[in-house]
Amino acid sequence: MQSYQGKSVYKGIAMGPVVVLKKNDYQVKRTRIEDPEAEIKRVDEALEKSKEQLQKLYDKAVQEVGEASAAIFEVHQMMLEDDDYLEAIQNTIRTEQINAEYAVAATGDNFAEMFASMDDDYMKARSADIKDISERLVRNLSGQDDADLSSIEPSIIVADDLSPSETVQMDKDKILAFVTVHGSTNSHTAILARMMNIPALIGVDMNLEEIHTGMEAVVDGFQGTVIFEPDETVKAQTTEKMAEEAEKLRLLQELKGKENVTLDGHKINIYANIGSVGDIGYVMENDAGGIGLFRSEFLYLGRNDFPTEEEQFQAYKQAVQMMAGKKVIIRTLDIGADKQVDYFNLGNEDNPAMGYRAIRICLKQPEIFKTQLRALLRAAVYGNLSIMYPMITSTEEVKKIYEIVAEVEEELKAQEIQYKIPEQGIMIETPAAAIISDRLAEMVDFFSIGTNDLTQYTLAIDRQNEKLDEFYNPHHEALLRMIQMVVDNAHKCGKWAGICGELGADTTLTEEFVRMGLDELSVAPSMVLKLRKIVREMKVEE
Repeated sequence: MQSYQGKSVYKGIAMGPVVVLKKNDYQVKRTRIEDPEAEIKRVDEALEKSKEQLQKLYDKAVQEVGEASAAIFEVHQMMLEDDDYLEAIQNTIRTEQINAEYAVAATGDNFAEMFASMDDDYMKARSADIKDISERLVRNLSGQDDADLSSIEPSIIVADDLSPSETVQMDKDKILAFVTVHGSTNSHTAILARMMNIPALIGVDMNLEEIHTGMEAVVDGFQGTVIFEPDETVKAQTTEKMAEEAEKLRLLQELKGKENVTLDGHKINIYANIGSVGDIGYVMENDAGGIGLFRSEFLYLGRNDFPTEEEQFQAYKQAVQMMAGKKVIIRTLDIGADKQVDYFNLGNEDNPAMGYRAIRICLKQPEIFKTQLRALLRAAVYGNLSIMYPMITSTEEVKKIYEIVAEVEEELKAQEIQYKIPEQGIMIETPAAAIISDRLAEMVDFFSIGTNDLTQYTLAIDRQNEKLDEFYNPHHEALLRMIQMVVDNAHKCGKWAGICGELGADTTLTEEFVRMGLDELSVAPSMVLKLRKIVREMKVEE
């Protein structure tokens, strides 16, 4: 029996046989060629085949995990069209007169190493994407087919790391859990695992040479452990835990259609956070009361130019129509920090989390902002839409926003385009906004507290820095006091206040949040019924 600790990506428990996925040991050999142009033509043909494969993966991912999670395959297609990458391959073939396979592999290694050495976490993550597309090109050049991962029997998948394309090819009904040596909680594979509700551990310090396909394993996402070849005692305990979890899920299903009301009559709204229109199915499936955070930046990611007003209008309109009168709070674009988009030309920053991002981009580049606002105001006619502005630090910013909204209103009115001014609120995710929330409450319709950024800014800790995990404390008294202050200031002005950050899904704080007077908690769809259960079993006055 071997036990290892890792970092949990999705909490759950699973037991079953292991399938070890190892990278193909195919060695790319360097050979001298006589006709460089013929090799470049082979690269072009492999590129077209790769794009076709990625389009199929994108279509499959959209159906299974939604547009936001599928966007990585659009990004991979764009990478295959990158001039720098392609020119480097062509130059290597021409100047060194070597075969296409070796030129692609060498170029891929060079680019991946360049990205891996960057300071920005988002850019570092692109290193794995470069490796993925380069390996795909080499496979197509050498006549190898993609591994058929759809035929795997129900198994726990163990690997050094998993690329998004490997993950999405698998039949999710046959995957019991993921366990990898590498990977990050922000990787595309981790996001896919969460969307697919599959227990997953990353950063497990295990020797894959000692792990074999056919072994039995237990993955405990609650404890962050994986046990290979468990003894009978562990297997019996795991079977019991799995039965308990299954029963909990069954009981949660019985809460559908019921109100989020405490035993002594206090009501709280429980909404869902989503990343795209494709995720609305999860909202309905889990009976959320509305959408408390619709991340509009999915419309800007995975493309090489700004989305048009019409594209945005259709997406927002579809969302509010599908929610049939339930509240849909759409956050204006939150690009920057760990969400970099090339065509925004944001440039490199020493500290992007505290740099040129979110509402700062909108106020500095109002034409981008106006396009989104026009789409939002037009879509508001079709349902219960609210707008939420991120990264606010001052009353002056709110005034500027309202001035731009007024300009957009005048434009739409002059063009005789149907529109509606919806409810407008702000995210409280900076200590500055929390401290002056009494003044901000007089200006806006609601507050939504973004606890992820509020925690890192309050504690002066980069939440992406693994070295600081032991210092990162989202339960810190200063943070909880700040939340209480924001709620109190909102209520004094007759406004409502909610939480849309990760802390909203922390079940150890749910009762405290209800007692604080929070009006709404917006969480991952899978957490809606869990929070409803806690709310319905508590008393505020205790």
